[in-house]
Amino acid sequence: MTVRALRPTDLDAPRPIYVVWETTLRCDHACAHCGSRAGPAARPDELNTEELLAVADSVIRLGAREVTLIGGEAYLRGDCYRLISHLRDGGIRVTMQTGGRGLTPDRAKKLRAAGLAAIGVSVDGPPEAHDELRASPGSHASALAAIANARAAGMVVTSNTQINRRNKDHLRETADLLKAAGVAVWRAQLTAPMGRAADEPDWILQPWMILEVIDTLAEIQRACLDDARARTLPSERAFHVRLGNNMGYYGPHEALLRTRPGSGDSHWQSCGAGKFVMGIESDGTIKGCPSLPTGPYAGGNVRDLSLEQIWAHSDVIAFTRNRDDSELWGFCKGCYYAEVCRAGCSFTAHSTLGRRGNMPFCYYRASQFRKDGLRERLIHKTRAPGDPYDFGCFELAVEPWPATPEPPERPRTRLPILHPA
Repeated sequence: MTVRALRPTDLDAPRPIYVVWETTLRCDHACAHCGSRAGPAARPDELNTEELLAVADSVIRLGAREVTLIGGEAYLRGDCYRLISHLRDGGIRVTMQTGGRGLTPDRAKKLRAAGLAAIGVSVDGPPEAHDELRASPGSHASALAAIANARAAGMVVTSNTQINRRNKDHLRETADLLKAAGVAVWRAQLTAPMGRAADEPDWILQPWMILEVIDTLAEIQRACLDDARARTLPSERAFHVRLGNNMGYYGPHEALLRTRPGSGDSHWQSCGAGKFVMGIESDGTIKGCPSLPTGPYAGGNVRDLSLEQIWAHSDVIAFTRNRDDSELWGFCKGCYYAEVCRAGCSFTAHSTLGRRGNMPFCYYRASQFRKDGLRERLIHKTRAPGDPYDFGCFELAVEPWPATPEPPERPRTRLPILHPA
């Protein structure tokens, strides 16, 4: 029996248009920058198949349009095909994010046959950087093979890159590699100090580095647009760069990097967690966004209340729905864009500085400091406790902008660890 999705006519009413669903923490990687600290073991209390399908029915009833399955690795659950088909039959577009290590040709075909519309394969730079960040030799080659396998199965293929001090100087190389592999959209996001990434504070970008990173991405995007204009075959899909939600904001490249091809100019319009976005953890914990730290943002569990009840009545889930600028602090409190931006990405701000409302990774902010000959520096103060979606804490200091350019960084190299599949 198919559960019909409700489609509210009031577009201003909060509903989880986009749901990111972590179905398991079991993973065939144990990435050194993984926010959930996923690895070989699943959570001991993950939802079983019948519970998954019941939650899927609630997601359909709430009017979701797209569900992205993540892990761990979602394909390591044998019931992922049944869940994909169930959601698809309910009128939802189903996608998946993966590290790609086990995305064989056969598995890609089965996912496509089940109804998976698109898949995003994480590629974090050239082989050396990627394999170090993924803590697995050969991971880069596996990711490229996964892209090829997914394309051969008929899926739209995108790619995500977590940008940090280990790979920030390889953006053009990464773009060329992904473009050649046939990726449709490259989504760039920052590595935030959450989970295992919180254990590597030297990998986190310093706030002023966002200027060079976004300038570089804008140059790549302009070259892509020039290339697209030169195409003569309508069937060719142009490579396109997009900013993730924790990158920006309001610099000279905002519209260029946030606008979808063929649509009007777009810009950042504040965090949508709990308003149009929902995150589901594999044990049934519900958050307003999948990336939010679990401790401060767990809004309830589907084993205690229905998903509809949690969405409608949890104040923790609903923190963005009626917010104003009263919770903003630091630079963001007095920013020109405060009323529309609301301090950028809540999860990145919170996991960096211990509470939301002040977002240090901001183009406009860094550019204003640079005009005054200053820059902000993050100073690591507190280690993370070691739990999924945990975080430590940094403090901000202001220092003079150097008169001469600093030499390129040479990040320390950690030996990759081979984890069993």
